[in-house]
Amino acid sequence: MRYQELSYWLSSVDEPLTPRAGLPGDTDADVVIVGAGYTGLWTAYYLAEADPTLRIVVLEKEIAGYGASGRNGGWCSALFPTSLPALARRHGRDRALAMQRAMQETVREVGRVVAAEDIDCDWRAGGTVVLARTGVQLDRARAAVAEAREHGLADEDLVLLDAAEAAARCRAEGVRGGTYTPHCAAVHPAKLVRGLARAAERRGVRIFERTPVTAVRSGAAVTPVGVVRAPVVVRATEGFTSALPGQRRAVAPVYSLMVATEPLPGSAWARIGLAERETFSDYRHVIIYGQRTADGRLAFGGRGAPYHFGSRIRPGYDREPRVFAALRRVLGELFPVLGPEVPISHTWGGPLGVARDWAASVGLDRSTGLAWAGGYVGDGVGTSNLAGRTLADLIRGAESDLTALPWVNHRSPRWEPEPLRWLAVNAGLRVMFSADGAELRTGRPSRRAAAFSRLLGH
Repeated sequence: MRYQELSYWLSSVDEPLTPRAGLPGDTDADVVIVGAGYTGLWTAYYLAEADPTLRIVVLEKEIAGYGASGRNGGWCSALFPTSLPALARRHGRDRALAMQRAMQETVREVGRVVAAEDIDCDWRAGGTVVLARTGVQLDRARAAVAEAREHGLADEDLVLLDAAEAAARCRAEGVRGGTYTPHCAAVHPAKLVRGLARAAERRGVRIFERTPVTAVRSGAAVTPVGVVRAPVVVRATEGFTSALPGQRRAVAPVYSLMVATEPLPGSAWARIGLAERETFSDYRHVIIYGQRTADGRLAFGGRGAPYHFGSRIRPGYDREPRVFAALRRVLGELFPVLGPEVPISHTWGGPLGVARDWAASVGLDRSTGLAWAGGYVGDGVGTSNLAGRTLADLIRGAESDLTALPWVNHRSPRWEPEPLRWLAVNAGLRVMFSADGAELRTGRPSRRAAAFSRLLGH
């Protein structure tokens, strides 16, 4: 397998992506972590930093960053899958606000580690602008700001922009306003995860690649070449969780796809904006996301790929020509300067993890020693760091502000069996696409989208 072909990000790292050695055989450890993406590596990093005597083993089926950590949109944000109002309804206003503040601090913490470990990952804390390009979207922007104020966020945490202020950051076609938050950094995600792996190894963590885990049980992670025995076993497999025995209905793998342009000339960037490398999106229902890369490309992605029956994950699902064509069309609509034939150099995709209640969680069952984190719904670049720090405290038995956050030890219900799971996930996708179309035609908010959002607990 040529790992460089999995994404633009993996094709542009300054290393050959040669797999590390595999597990040599049966091994004993204090903590074994399944998955060398952000969640697994942040957990290993903070555990080793807190207690250098711990024997920590990370097992990875392919290479560090093979999954979403090497393919995502490169937003290290304070976004959390469960909305602030939903968290407040479930856990109270104070705990919901504490969760949001912890996410904001997480962005700064990742930046701190990037600097301290000298990880060259094109870090730029330019914030996020979310555009409103219709009257309905502008109403959603106003509602988002009002909601943030109502739940205790400061004025500077989420700023309402008028048309001129939004266009000053991102000059997309037809901008009528939007919002801006400073709590996000654009990052080269593959460089970050690869650098994080090296930082963990410098602290004594052992990473074994090309070592698939066939079973996770209390006290052990089982592989074809040996068993790693440890009192704590961490599942950090996110969108690939369904491949583990007994986990088929724990997390649904939903695909998100991306495109990247060729490097654009300065004249094009003068008409696009994003001078501070702000990440950007808009207030439509079907999520889109983009960033200006350090080498002058537009990396742009969105939902739209179908969920595959039985939570199947296959390399061919990374590439949906219909979705790539739609992303290219939307990119041209947003930025006409690119022309009808947007100069695309790379296309890719991969699965992200969605829990049944759309709620990310992190936890440790002390009776079995089994720990987990995930269900990020695409917001994992930042959330995984918070998960890693929280797991490090839970595993060491250290009570902290992090272990008191409302997502700790949350148990999401299991997804429905097939074919109900396939019908539900794909029906939801169709609802959101049709809602965007209906809003463009009528200029009125979609009742179907509002009803579906309530089903997701938003």
